[in-house]
Amino acid sequence: MTRPDLAEEILALIDEDERVRARLAADGSLFNGYHPEMEAVHRRNTARLRVIIAEVGWPGRSLVGERAAHEAWRIAQHSIGEPAFQREVLRLIEAAVAAGEAEARQAAYLEDRIRSFEGRFQRYGTQFDWDEDGQMSPFPPVEEPETVDARRAAVGLGPLAENVARMRVGMAESNERPPADLAERRREMEAWARRVGWRA
Repeated sequence: MTRPDLAEEILALIDEDERVRARLAADGSLFNGYHPEMEAVHRRNTARLRVIIAEVGWPGRSLVGERAAHEAWRIAQHSIGEPAFQREVLRLIEAAVAAGEAEARQAAYLEDRIRSFEGRFQRYGTQFDWDEDGQMSPFPPVEEPETVDARRAAVGLGPLAENVARMRVGMAESNERPPADLAERRREMEAWARRVGWRA
């Protein structure tokens, strides 16, 4: 059985996310901490995705199609203010990967995102932030960097160095710039992570 109605709804949710993000990015306000309007969209989308999961389980590709299944994962990736939800979704996506209902790279990205908010090393190097040289780099750092490309290859990702290069080119072409005070940015990020429950 397929659920085109759910597919359409999931696509509408991510469309709203993208519209708000584009508007806030255009005026630069997106990059000054976690913008309240962006957070509100993420929380609304999370609330709806939680209901969908309660109703049908993880909306995998055979239920909602390839694109909507991917966008459901993106909604979960953006559910950064709800640690328990993201951790639960990681378990669901790992099971979906094993069942052929999701891509392995989706689990890798979500695992790294959870680890980053918890203040732990990444496994795959998918999460980036500004470094001390004003460049985008994997942050937090990657554990066992000598074997990261093998881990990435196992989930369908290319070499980390290539991804870093692409990320830096993309940032150079955007209107986002390094923070004036990186240490303050990091303090604010840690305070936020503690406030919403990522860290004790």
